[in-house]
Amino acid sequence: QVQVVESGGGLVQPGGSLRLSCAGSGFSFITVSMGWYRQAPGKERDVVAFISAGGGLANYADDVKGRFTISRDNAKKTVYLQMNSLKPEDTAVYYCSAGYIRDSGGFSHLGSWGRGTQVTVST
Repeated sequence: QVQVVESGGGLVQPGGSLRLSCAGSGFSFITVSMGWYRQAPGKERDVVAFISAGGGLANYADDVKGRFTISRDNAKKTVYLQMNSLKPEDTAVYYCSAGYIRDSGGFSHLGSWGRGTQVTVST
C-alpha cells in the first residue's frame, strides 16, 4: 500500500524559507516519480513540482520557479521541497504524491494521499 508522510511545515514570515520532507513506503520508491501539491482554502489541489524516479528531471509550476527546489534521496526514500523567498500566497497545505510523468509533460497522482503539512506565510 502506497503511503507518504509529509513533515516540515510551519509558520514563516514573508521572504523566509522552509524545507518540507516526505517519506514514502509500501512501494518501490526508487522506480516512481514523486510530486508536491498544495491546496489553499477554497481552492483546488494543484501540482507545485515533480521529479523523475532517478532525479534527473524536475519541473515546477510557474509561480514557484526560481524559489522552490524539489529533490530526492532514494536511499532514504524521501523527497524534499526547499522553499525560499516565501510569499503569503504560498500559504496552503502541502501534500506529496507518488505518481508518473505523462507524455505531455505533466504529472499524475497515484495511490493514497498523506495528511499533508500546513505552510503559513504571514507576519
